[in-house]
Amino acid sequence: MGTVGLPRPSLLLVSTRGSCLFLLFCLRLGATCPQPCRCPDHAGAVAVYCSLRGLQEVPQDIPADTVLLKLDANKISHLPDGAFQHLHRLRELDLSHNAIEAIGPATFAGLAGGLRLLDLSYNRIQRIPKDALGKLSAKIRLSHNPLHCECALQEALWELKLDPDSVDEIACHTSVQEEFVGKPLVQALDAGASLCSVPHRTTDVAMLVTMFGWFAMVIAYIVYYVRHNQEDARRHLEYLKSLPSAPASKDPIGPGP
Repeated sequence: MGTVGLPRPSLLLVSTRGSCLFLLFCLRLGATCPQPCRCPDHAGAVAVYCSLRGLQEVPQDIPADTVLLKLDANKISHLPDGAFQHLHRLRELDLSHNAIEAIGPATFAGLAGGLRLLDLSYNRIQRIPKDALGKLSAKIRLSHNPLHCECALQEALWELKLDPDSVDEIACHTSVQEEFVGKPLVQALDAGASLCSVPHRTTDVAMLVTMFGWFAMVIAYIVYYVRHNQEDARRHLEYLKSLPSAPASKDPIGPGP
């Protein structure tokens, strides 16, 4: 009867080490992956999928080595300052289809160098501070937000690297100029329109109206003053005319002696 061959010690050691490493890798992912998200291996890097989870805020325990973070289709309405500052390896951040109303200057602090795509489409953003996204080198999607088109938004957009596939879908929900409402904003700006000249023209018109008002008040006062003085002078003259004339006085010179 032949003897059953036993595995070599070196092969057994390699197999044991491989199993331990795989177990440790699975435990590491399971321990750091936010609930109720999924964290599968993504091309050798960590990807965190939190889509359609009913989240109302950004999870606190996102792994620091995350490369892809999907938080789309949730109920997130507020992004605190520095919410992603520990994610130094993050390349893609999807925040689309949420209820985000505002972003602050420090919301995306720490992501300036590595981020390649930031999706903020289909939210409730009305205004974008000039310094909120200007430091990012990522392509940014802002379509389908109720943007208020004003000079500050125009200045902010000039600083951004907008995603060319969605740039034509950025439209004004409200605007300082009614002709912009509902129209592609970037196309209008590229055609030479400007949102920054309106406040200056409005200020100039208001100043002219104010100056005209003061000028009219001064003229009216002068006219009133002259007419009032003329009336007083006329009454005074009539009063003088109504006085009886005094008889001429004669010196009583007596006859000489």
